[in-house]
Amino acid sequence: MRRPDPRIAGAIVSALGDARSVINVGAGAGSYEPRDRSVLAVEPSNLMISQRPPGAAPCVLGSAEALPAATGAFDAAMAVLTIHHWRDWRLGLREMRRVARSRIVLLTFDAEASDFWLTRDYLPAIAALDRETMPPLNLLAEELGPYEAAPVLVPRDCSDGFLGAYWRRPQAYLDPIVRRSISVFAKVDAEAGLNQLAEDLATGAWRERNADLLARDALDVGYRLLRWELGGD
Repeated sequence: MRRPDPRIAGAIVSALGDARSVINVGAGAGSYEPRDRSVLAVEPSNLMISQRPPGAAPCVLGSAEALPAATGAFDAAMAVLTIHHWRDWRLGLREMRRVARSRIVLLTFDAEASDFWLTRDYLPAIAALDRETMPPLNLLAEELGPYEAAPVLVPRDCSDGFLGAYWRRPQAYLDPIVRRSISVFAKVDAEAGLNQLAEDLATGAWRERNADLLARDALDVGYRLLRWELGGD
């Protein structure tokens, strides 16, 4: 359920710019690692490392807070939808800054900018958890300085099954296989909200409330692509 979406991949590659060497922090199974660069992946879970496909970039066991790389070893450091899993995101960002010479690229979620119908109308516990675990963008700037930011619009047929991927396919959230691929569902009691969603889909209430979404090809759910230029040498 977590296949990289080529449109999101293109935005990440564009943000990496001319960086030829990249460290991917919290790399998981390797989604969105550029194939045309020298990449080192760092991942704290042996299970996730075992799920990396043949031909993926080399991966070492390690954490964001103690990257196994020399200072200035890479042109760029990247991290994709992972910062909320780190034990200490401030230390993780400092480590990214330490090992990157020129650029940091971070795909994250801005909980304050999101008005996603799923969390607003059915699963407010997820919205509350996001506000607790997702660092606000102003705090990221306090740690690393000014950044360039761009909204990552989620296509209606997004192939990557993260939380916001099914904004125009609401019935997908009722599928337990889909939910098992979205980590936050393991952290909240979603039963009541999902039961209400099922009822609203059956009665047509969801369609009536969200009719404007059905004409859209992409939606700003709250994902943001941030880029810091570090200067380099």
